[in-house]
Amino acid sequence: MSATFKTLDELDLTGKRVLLRADLNVPVADGKVTDATRIERLIPTIREIVRHDGKVILLSHFGRPKGKVDPEFSLEIVASTVADLTGHPVGFIPTDWADVSGAIRAIEDAPAGSVFILENTRFHPGEEANDVELARIMASLGDVYVNDAFSAAHRAHASTEALARLLPAAAGFAMQAELEALEAGLGKPKKPVVAIVGGAKVSSKIDLLENLVTKVDGLVIGGGMANTFLHAQGFGVGKSLAEKDLAETALRIMDKAIDSGCAIILPIDAVVSWHFKANSPTRLYSAEAIDPEGMILDIGPSSIERIKGAIDDAHTVVWNGPMGAFEMTPFDAGTVEIARHVAHRTKAGLLTSVAGGGDTVSALAHAGVKDDFTYVSTAGGAFLEWMEGKPLPGVNALKK
Repeated sequence: MSATFKTLDELDLTGKRVLLRADLNVPVADGKVTDATRIERLIPTIREIVRHDGKVILLSHFGRPKGKVDPEFSLEIVASTVADLTGHPVGFIPTDWADVSGAIRAIEDAPAGSVFILENTRFHPGEEANDVELARIMASLGDVYVNDAFSAAHRAHASTEALARLLPAAAGFAMQAELEALEAGLGKPKKPVVAIVGGAKVSSKIDLLENLVTKVDGLVIGGGMANTFLHAQGFGVGKSLAEKDLAETALRIMDKAIDSGCAIILPIDAVVSWHFKANSPTRLYSAEAIDPEGMILDIGPSSIERIKGAIDDAHTVVWNGPMGAFEMTPFDAGTVEIARHVAHRTKAGLLTSVAGGGDTVSALAHAGVKDDFTYVSTAGGAFLEWMEGKPLPGVNALKK
């Protein structure tokens, strides 16, 4: 996929002012960044620009200030973390997006290789409106544009879409790695391909399921979503989470899978409890005989073995969503065992594995295998929309 897009090594960075669209929208508690994963992935791109005596000017959103200046959402709070991780001084410029003359002077007066963070792009209403005038103001601060924020690429905003069309533009190293991993996952994957999709609700992933059944050879459905499919097939699911009003939707997806030659793999047994809390009493039931008073909270051992068999037959696995209520023991067992199986085969060189989505990343970290997949995306909405087959404006704007 990278051949479709201009990459960092195709830009002349020497002595240039480089507007680097990053995703600094990281979790913060008590004034400190609690998860710096997204910042860590920016480091190679920042260092490459500095190596060429370029000036790095970081653009990002942070929270939801709704187009107004709000000190609670100032990006100044992340500057020290960026400096610590890059090992390079980082200057914060408290930008007034209506008048950037002060920012221009600060950047021009700085020595080659300087790194700056500008203020939250969402402090201006034109950011989320993809306003071209705001993009022109941003463009006046730089010579070239690099987007290293795949997690924001599904938004057509001024700093992700309009700006990319005003300056020589390219994907940063993190964006390039993400696009290449996604291409290996669904674009031009090594077949057979198995998708694992879990989570609570079918309603939030209808487009995803509709797209996947036309692209993969096997589709594993778990979590609360699976209960809706079991109900649609006439199985009782007791008091489990299920969107019973979506039974016809589930059947339509299953019919589409048959037409596309995609095998849908649903649980054949389940771990059932009568209380939604950790370490509550459980019992194993066949999917055909769930206790009417119980709740399905995880897949059972036969389901696990069936899914592992499908993984063993695959060359590519794409994963979004847990198999059960993995946040609570013992209902994490199914997700953990399958995650470790995918990781084992990946490390053995038998599988390409791509995963993404907030709950998925947390589940893989819980299983201790977050670093053992081929690629784990930290992009939530963008990863999901990519899996749904939707165009991503921030990516399309980088096409050659």
